[in-house]
Formats: sequence, C-alpha cells, structure tokens
Amino acid sequence: MQQTITFDLDLIHRYDKAGPRYTSYPTAVQFHQGFDEAAYREQAQNSNAIPKPLSLYVHVPFCDTLCFYCACNKVATKNRSLAGPYLAALHQEIAFQSALFNPERPVTQLHWGGGTPTFLSHQEMGELMQGIKTHFLVLNDDTGEYSIEIDPRETQSDTVAFLRELGFNRMSLGVQDFNPKVQKAVNRIQSVEQTFAVLEAARREGFKSISIDLIYGLPHQNVDSFAHTLDQILAVKPERLSVFNYAHLPTLFKPQRRINEADLPHSSEKLAILQHTINQLTDAGYVYIGMDHFALPDDELAIAQRNGSLYRNFQGYSTHADCDLIGLGITSIGKVGDSYSQNVKTLEEYYAQIEGQHIPVFRGVALTADDKLRREVITQLICHFSLDIPAIEKQYQIDFKAYFAVEWTELEILQNDGLLVRHEDRIDILPAGRLLVRNICL
Repeated sequence: MQQTITFDLDLIHRYDKAGPRYTSYPTAVQFHQGFDEAAYREQAQNSNAIPKPLSLYVHVPFCDTLCFYCACNKVATKNRSLAGPYLAALHQEIAFQSALFNPERPVTQLHWGGGTPTFLSHQEMGELMQGIKTHFLVLNDDTGEYSIEIDPRETQSDTVAFLRELGFNRMSLGVQDFNPKVQKAVNRIQSVEQTFAVLEAARREGFKSISIDLIYGLPHQNVDSFAHTLDQILAVKPERLSVFNYAHLPTLFKPQRRINEADLPHSSEKLAILQHTINQLTDAGYVYIGMDHFALPDDELAIAQRNGSLYRNFQGYSTHADCDLIGLGITSIGKVGDSYSQNVKTLEEYYAQIEGQHIPVFRGVALTADDKLRREVITQLICHFSLDIPAIEKQYQIDFKAYFAVEWTELEILQNDGLLVRHEDRIDILPAGRLLVRNICL
C-alpha cells in the first residue's frame, strides 16, 4: 500500500468534528456497570477454549510532577512511599488475574504505562517484573513486544540498562516540546540533553524501537518553534513519533485549569503546525501510520501496515492482533474474549476490591455479533486505509452492501469530496482522507 497523506485544509475544516480515537469498538463511553466481575470471569474462562497469546498492560499512576496538559489517570506526589501499598495490591491482582488464564498462554506483548513507571525504584520495578514472570509465561528470548513509557527526568544513569535487563525492548519517551517557554507554561521542564541521553542509552542497550511523543496546540507554540523542536528530534532519528493534538478541556481535567487560555495557539495556527509537521516528517523519510503516528519505513509498524497485519488497541498501534489484553492496575482497560472491561479508577476503590479478593473490574461491555463486525471494519480502515469487502462478507456471512446500506449511501458524499473511493470489492481511503480516518469511521 502507499503510505502517503495529503493535507487538504478545506476538507479538514469541513469535517472538523470531535470523534473517538477507536482504540476499541464499542468505545469506552459505551461501557456500563452491568458488565461486572462475574461477566469478566466468564469471558476469561471462555477465552481459554481457543487460547490466544496474552498482552498485559500495567498501569503505574504516580508522577513526581504534575504536567498541566495531562488528561491521564495519575497521582502527582513527591511521596515515593505511596507506591508501596499500590504495588502490594497490584501483585495480588496479578495473581488473581493469572488464575483465570491457561498458564501455557505466552505473553507476546507487555506494556507499562502511567503516570510514570520509572517513578518506581529499581527494586520495585524488578520485583514487579518478577511477579509478572511468576504468574504469566513471559518470553525470555527477546521475541516479545515489551515496552515501557519513560519520563527522561525520572531516570538514573543505569536505569535504561536495568530496564533492558528486566526484558524491555521498546520504549516511549515523553517530550511534548523542547521550547523553554512552552515547558514553563505546562510545568514540564526537560532538557534536550537529558532526553537524548536516555535515547542514546537505549540504543546502546539494544532497544529495538524508540518512540518520542510530542503535543501540538500547547501554550506559546507556533509553526517555527515547533519546527525547531522537531528538527532537534529528527537529528537523532527515532524509529517512531507520535504527534498528538492538545485538547483543552479544563472543565473535565483539573490540571488544565492552570493553563492560560490566552496563551494557546489559534486553531488556524494549530493546523499550520500540523501541516508543517507532516511535511517535515515526510521529507525526513517517515511514513504516516495513522491517528497521529509516524514511523520509519523499516520500523515494524510500517512493515506490518504494508503486509496487512497492523492492529490497534488501547496501547495504540500494534503488530500483535491475536492477543487477549489483560489490564492491571487502576483504570486499566482489557480486551478479553468478546468483551472490554475497565478497572476501578481510584486507589481507595482499588485497595478495597483487592482486599476483598476481587478482580477490580467495575464496568465493561460484552460484544454482540454486530459489534464484532463493525469493529473489524473500523480496524481495517484505521490500520490499512482499505477494506476488503469479499473477505468481510465471507468472515461474517453477510451481504456487505445490504447490511451497511445506509452507510454505503453516506460514503458517496465522502467519495465526492475525494476522501475515499468505493469499489465493488473494496473501499480505499485516499491520501486526502487519511488524516480524517476517524471521521470516516463515525
């Protein structure tokens, strides 16, 4: 497939409306508390009938410093001792969860996110990984996709080597912006030197892929300032970049109330930053994977997209489509069997559930046949910008154009606008439609 995009400002303005990021379908807003621990246990048990590999997501919610833009579930604190009770509960949940699954199911994907996983001491991280290895079949041959989110400010000189020793082979580095004025406005002071020291250490230690996260739309950003940050990053050529759009929602996320709205770039400036960023990355040889993600052509995500095996879940784009995902820790989301589930969101609720010997699931959804069909269609479009209609018809035993009669008609408008082409046997999203893929999926 062609991994190219076209920035069409008129189309972007015309289709500019909020929509889900489709890390799941149904999306998290459709989760309900009628799906409880008993429902989760049943799905887990049923999943052992056809034992897929496992993917584990571990949430470490603690951060030393509060970033004002952040919309994640986190606990900002200088008190490192708070991690102790949480880890004790997390070790118990790992044991509870592992008892539900066939012990021979290998963990082919593992991700620690947060928060800041490196908020933990080396001893705590080592014990946590050992706990996972005790209860799950973690691969020891470096073939798994084992990744961790890193705040470069929360590393010591030997942290990267230690993480590699634990088994991690991929990392995501939070940067957002190197401009000092922007950093001060969002309360994230982080030097170029300390960031690239971590990246260089990861390469020395043999990490297979390094991703850098950026955010555009933050206070005081403009095209030139953001381009300068990007130039500095391109000089070290990370395998992947994520360039996220900042959504200012202070009524929903309290930390954002500390951001002065008058300092935020105008929507036209944000679009100009995005356009310039796309051009910079394209000129530097990166390909657009989709939904804010870029990668070098020889990165495994780009390769998976070309060969049709790319997948998307709550951890973003992945090369592992055939896993049951187990969420561990507060607010974690899992995908087990024909369901999605989410753990409780506060430390107090989490501790109470674990103390009561419960899997701490508080809501979720069991997928219907229609949900699974629509999820597959959305996944194919978001990951590959193309849909093989006969393959969908065969897999789900439907007449595609009859089943999606309303949607097929609605796509004519998008086709006339140059976003996609409807063929008899497939739908292809054109370069001008790829930045708008989630709008196409709505």
